[in-house]
Amino acid sequence: MNILVLNAGSSSIKFQLLQLPLEKIVCSGMVERIGGKDAILSYKTDVTEFKKETDVTSHKNGLTKIVSLLLDHDKGVITNVNEIHAVGHRVVHGGKLFTDTTLINEEVKEKIKEFSSLAPLHNPHNLEGIFIAEELFPDAKQIAVFDTAFHQTMPVKVKKYALPNKFFEQDDIQIYGFHGTSHKYVSAKAIEYLKQKSSKIISIHLGNGCSITAIYNGKSVDTSLGFAPSNGLIMGSRSGDIDHAIVFHLVHKLGYKIEDVEKLLTKESGMLGLTGHADLRDIQEKASKGNEKCQLALEMNAYRIKKYIGAYAAAMNGVDAIIFTAGIGENSALIRKMACSDMDFLGIQLDQDKNDARSNNLREIQNSDSKVKVLVIPTNEELEIASQVYDLVAH
Repeated sequence: MNILVLNAGSSSIKFQLLQLPLEKIVCSGMVERIGGKDAILSYKTDVTEFKKETDVTSHKNGLTKIVSLLLDHDKGVITNVNEIHAVGHRVVHGGKLFTDTTLINEEVKEKIKEFSSLAPLHNPHNLEGIFIAEELFPDAKQIAVFDTAFHQTMPVKVKKYALPNKFFEQDDIQIYGFHGTSHKYVSAKAIEYLKQKSSKIISIHLGNGCSITAIYNGKSVDTSLGFAPSNGLIMGSRSGDIDHAIVFHLVHKLGYKIEDVEKLLTKESGMLGLTGHADLRDIQEKASKGNEKCQLALEMNAYRIKKYIGAYAAAMNGVDAIIFTAGIGENSALIRKMACSDMDFLGIQLDQDKNDARSNNLREIQNSDSKVKVLVIPTNEELEIASQVYDLVAH
């Protein structure tokens, strides 16, 4: 079965065409830095590989370029759209309604649109991908895999806010959690690798969006992103945790409209607000050349990660392994080093050479004295999505 997976993030689109159940990757690629003329389009097959800068003004524009590549006479991997049997879509917010992989119909699309107010940087792009895929692959089954599904195992004491009960019981206001597909994939890989009867794992997904999850025996028990994917760790353009009184101050004292506050906290804050740059590669480069704002932003970023590691180790009464994953987690030795420094009380000690080494495989980066394993595990949300799509369609 040929399954095309579309993973639309806030500023990127990852894609893979896979053959299941063989788990063969026919092609893969990514569009990064969507919204500008310096966007990067990468594409790889068994015989072709390239990366180039291009003008990608929107997610729709990026998706159109991807489909054109798949059908390209020289570089493409399909000759007809009917060769795609199913399209798996990563959808960030499924609320309480969607707890499992779901066949998309009109009602599902309406609900995804309804939840867009809870994930304004993601659900609209996810939905746009669905509309485009329906148009370009009319005979393929369209399947949604929800980020929030993995976190349904969190106990009520964790996911309920200290608000009047009616908001939880009637209005579904609670912690939902996100990046569930990624956390599920890498934690399963870690559990398989550790070969323990029980496990306490902290999974740290660091990209333009960031989250950290406490995983006990393979189940999510706490996570940093909450009602919407906006709090917790410092992100590319999202503030992460702030005092909610700041919102009141912005509106009542500084004269901001509520829609301006939303834009400020989701699109103009985080690393972008601190440095003028949302891409960590640019920030690290400038920090290395002495830019004090970039240096401070990196320190703030790492400090926030460290606080959550400590909190989740306490919540699980220990930790066996910490996972770094996603674009920053897998590639930034600096962030890993800063986040794990001065953590001797937890028994976390990195090996500098192992941390600096690059690899596409699961690897340990702690030293021989560390009581906690520190793992770098490349996430593969696309394979996880494809596997769930295959299970649904095949059965």
